[in-house]
Amino acid sequence: MLEKINHVLSGLVMTCISGCCVLLSFLLPRLGIMVPVDPAWFAVIISGLPLVYLALWRLIHLKGISKISSALLISIAMVAAILIGDLFAAGEVAFIMAIGALLEDYTVARAQRGMKNLLALAPIQGRKIENQKEVMIPVEAIQKGDCLRILSGETIPVDGKIFLGNSSVDQSVMTGESLPVDKKEGDFVFSDTVNCFGAIDIIATKVGEDTSLQKLIRMVQEADEKPAQIQRIADRCASWLVPAALLIAIAAYVVTGQYVTAVTVLVVFCPCALVLATPTAMVAAIGQATKHGVMIKSAEALEKLGNIRTIAFDKTGTLTTGKLSVSDIVVFTENLSKTELLQLVASAEKKSEHPLAKAIVQYAKERELLLQEPAAFQMEAGKGILASVSGKQLLCGSLFYLTEHGVTLQAEMKEKLSALQNQGKASVLVAQDGICIGILALSDTPRKEAKEVIGQLKRMDVQTELLSGDHGRTARHFAEQVGVETVCAELLPEEKSNHIARLQKRDGMVCMVGDGVNDAPALKNADVSIAMGGMGSDIAVEAADIVLMKDDLSQLPYLKRLANATRKTIYFSIALSMTINFIAIFLSLKGLLNPTTGALVHNAGSCFVVLIAALLYDRDFTIEKKN
Repeated sequence: MLEKINHVLSGLVMTCISGCCVLLSFLLPRLGIMVPVDPAWFAVIISGLPLVYLALWRLIHLKGISKISSALLISIAMVAAILIGDLFAAGEVAFIMAIGALLEDYTVARAQRGMKNLLALAPIQGRKIENQKEVMIPVEAIQKGDCLRILSGETIPVDGKIFLGNSSVDQSVMTGESLPVDKKEGDFVFSDTVNCFGAIDIIATKVGEDTSLQKLIRMVQEADEKPAQIQRIADRCASWLVPAALLIAIAAYVVTGQYVTAVTVLVVFCPCALVLATPTAMVAAIGQATKHGVMIKSAEALEKLGNIRTIAFDKTGTLTTGKLSVSDIVVFTENLSKTELLQLVASAEKKSEHPLAKAIVQYAKERELLLQEPAAFQMEAGKGILASVSGKQLLCGSLFYLTEHGVTLQAEMKEKLSALQNQGKASVLVAQDGICIGILALSDTPRKEAKEVIGQLKRMDVQTELLSGDHGRTARHFAEQVGVETVCAELLPEEKSNHIARLQKRDGMVCMVGDGVNDAPALKNADVSIAMGGMGSDIAVEAADIVLMKDDLSQLPYLKRLANATRKTIYFSIALSMTINFIAIFLSLKGLLNPTTGALVHNAGSCFVVLIAALLYDRDFTIEKKN
């Protein structure tokens, strides 16, 4: 019951009413208007009771020095002001604290829809093979050892091992790999990955809570339940502010013999400006970031980003566009041009469902090449195709597929293929009449701004690392292109998350930038997490503290500069507020301030803090300053 009342009183509407009451308490006597009840009483009740409740709750439930908080000091000052009859001072300090609490609550509000979206990814049924018949059963009824059939385009319901059929599986949801992975008999597949084409039969190896998807969900849940590490700056200072204020107030009374002087000291010592320093600067910074298409969901994340010296990047969809494109066309025969080879292969692959084939066809269409319908077409899942184009019998596929059909590669061909594979590119070999005539290589392309962003971060003394589910050669080649020095490849979601933990032990605070569901655990466990909002998954967006809505990596250096400036602004505001407090204490001891004028003085300090934050809002952090 008390919590519900406290929640209502500390809400926006009641806080606005409290502010109006404080204003009336100040203006009415000066206008010669007398009222039966001082409006400040309502401010004390509305904004003061939640403050006293918070102070008492911390005294009862928290341990050690954490019992002493800024709420306790302000409650003492408020009660003291009431006892000497200065209701305006009591209502004013309570109202300022209520404003600070509202601002901070606003900046740290977090969306909780991500977990629901992650749970929605889980398949709800599977196709079990019983007595050579297919029976649809709920996924929770699937048991270890059951035989399951997954058709083209279907989601694999549990972890399993293929015992019949070949295919390519899109497992980007788990590993972040940009290319579907060819799977054959004996290979393992993950739950929630997608069978791209052809039917495969699997034996269930992990079911229920043991599947890869459920482990991913648990990791995100566990990371989401971890408590925040940063306490409010005002409460960290309160461990010495409360005893200092009480001692100075007692000393003032002993020296002067005046209750009013002691109460004035308590009022001017109230850390209202101190409490406002963090949330107002954060609101200003978050507001500016919003103007530039960056959604910051956590004020703590922005504060931490100012301390970050290591940023870990996912590759696919983060540092890359996430789209396959033909990168190399290699011709091994003199009577054929690159354009003609592309035209032949795109025509042959026109009916193929394989993602590599679709990328080749799309690449050819973008160049306005005239594609023919293949006269004959035969596809072997996970291997390649055999097609007839313009009377030419073409084989397009993997080295294994061409070898199966009696095609032998010469030494120079093998050398070129090996070079392309070492660059992390997917290769489609093309053969005609038993002879390899060329290779089409495809790769995910880096974002045009990626190299410059990495360079800017390095100039800001920020270390960068690449965390990828791709093959080591792919990841290393890409890292060389964009300038990332440290690479960790072939990582599953759990391994990415564990690597973040190792970085935290080595470097302290770590930032993670990603876009996929597979990045969610690492995003959650990082001190600061940033997601690509335009093409990123809903799970990554909800798991992250900061979202780049425009998918523009150049916003990262901007964010870092904004965070650094915000942190400096907060500490400057704290220093200013404490300076004003100590000057006000000196004036109080000299008898130049009373509780009412003292309340106005420290209210002026709060106004200075808000003005400083407003200046932060208008500054330009998009341009890199040259040394």
